[in-house]
Amino acid sequence: MINKVLRLMAALAGILFLLIGLRWVIDPGGAALELGMPLLDGIGRSTQIGDMAAFFLTIGSLVLAGVTTLKKVWFYPPMMLLGFAAIVRVVAWLVHGAELAVSLIVVELVSTAFLFCASIRICEEKPNEVGAH
Repeated sequence: MINKVLRLMAALAGILFLLIGLRWVIDPGGAALELGMPLLDGIGRSTQIGDMAAFFLTIGSLVLAGVTTLKKVWFYPPMMLLGFAAIVRVVAWLVHGAELAVSLIVVELVSTAFLFCASIRICEEKPNEVGAH
């Protein structure tokens, strides 16, 4: 039962990341505002929208691939993206004078930890055991 709940929660997280990525495609101004950044101009806007959409769409797609296939390997890249984002935010604060984005760092670290724990737990199931209860 716990595995099914974790699997559902991971799927919902994957869908949420996909929706955030789609928002970058459909409403980049609103998506940027939610993350506390202005929407850039020119090539910067292209890079900002493209990179941010790709970041979230990749995380969401891979989490859903992990939930669907029950293979841990699909969870590693999203955990790396989120974990590195948190680490680089701290570096930006320490080295480059950025504001310390504690709330965003916490979300990234909690998401990474959740995906790690969920992947270990839900991927313990054998493929022929899925839905057997």
